[in-house]
Amino acid sequence: MPRFLFLGVDGGGTNCRARIRDDAGALLGEGTGGPANVLLDSRLVMSSILTASRAAAAQAGLAEADLGRAYAGLGVAGAGIKSAVARLLAEPHPFRSVAVETDAHAAWLGAHGGADGAILILGTGSCGLAVVGGRQSYVSGWGAQVSDEASGLMIGREALRRTLWAYDGRAETTPLADAILSRFGGSAEEIVAFAANARPADFGRLVPLVLEHAASRDPLALALVSEATADAARMITRLLDAGAPSVCLLGGLAGVLEAWLPPPLRERLTSPKGDAMDGAILLARQAQAAPAPRPASAAVA
Repeated sequence: MPRFLFLGVDGGGTNCRARIRDDAGALLGEGTGGPANVLLDSRLVMSSILTASRAAAAQAGLAEADLGRAYAGLGVAGAGIKSAVARLLAEPHPFRSVAVETDAHAAWLGAHGGADGAILILGTGSCGLAVVGGRQSYVSGWGAQVSDEASGLMIGREALRRTLWAYDGRAETTPLADAILSRFGGSAEEIVAFAANARPADFGRLVPLVLEHAASRDPLALALVSEATADAARMITRLLDAGAPSVCLLGGLAGVLEAWLPPPLRERLTSPKGDAMDGAILLARQAQAAPAPRPASAAVA
C-alpha cells in the first residue's frame, strides 16, 4: 500500500471531478460530485469535493479513512477571490493537506505541464490564464454577475433576455425564442421567476437548445453563438498578447466555439498534454514539500 496518495479535483459551476494517483503516479480511481465554484456556499462546495473524492476512493478500493493519506490539490472556479478560498478551507475535511488554486491554474498545469502557454476554459463559466516566464495573466473568471463571457451561463442568460425582447415586441420572434418561451409555459413572468433564482448551470442548460437552432440558421441562435465566439476571440487574443506561444481551449463549449473562430486564431490553438485533474495533482505534489496545516476540526460527517 502506498504511503501517500495524491488527489486532484477539477471543480466548476456544474460539477467537479476527482482523481487519485499513488506516489508512483499510477491511476487508482476517479469520481464525480456536484457544483464546486467557491463563490457558492462553501459547505456545498466542500460537500461536492468530498462526494467526488469518496467516489474516487471507492473505485480505487480504498477506505474513506485512506483519504487522510492524501495530499489534495483543488483547482476550483472562483478561487481567485481569496475570501471565498478562506471560507472553503475553514470547512472540515479529511485530507493530509490541501492546496487551492483556480480551475484555470490547474488546467494550465495539466495542459502545459508547467511550461509557458495559455488555456481558456469555456464551460458553464469562463476563465483564461497565460503563464509566461512565471508571470500570470488572467482573463475573465470574475464571477457570474460581471464576467464569464463566452460561457454557457452567458449564452443561456442572453437567450432568455432576447426571448423577452421578442415577447414584448422589441425584436422579431424566431423559432428559438418560441421554443424557449414554450419551455416556460408561454409566460414572461415564469422566465423572470426562473432567472431570479437560477444558478449558472441552470442558465447553461439552455445551450443545447441554442446550438440546435443555430444549426438551422435561426437568427437569434446565430447571433448568440457569434457574440460568444467574438468574446472568446478577444480572450484568446489577450492571452497571445501576454506572450503565450499557444492556447489550449478547454470545457464543454470549446469544440463548439473553436469551429467559429477566425483561422489566424485557430492556428494558435494546441491540444492539452493532460487535463485539469492531473494539473491539480501536480499542484498537490508541489505543495507536498510544505503542506498547509490541517484545520483543528477535521472530522467529516
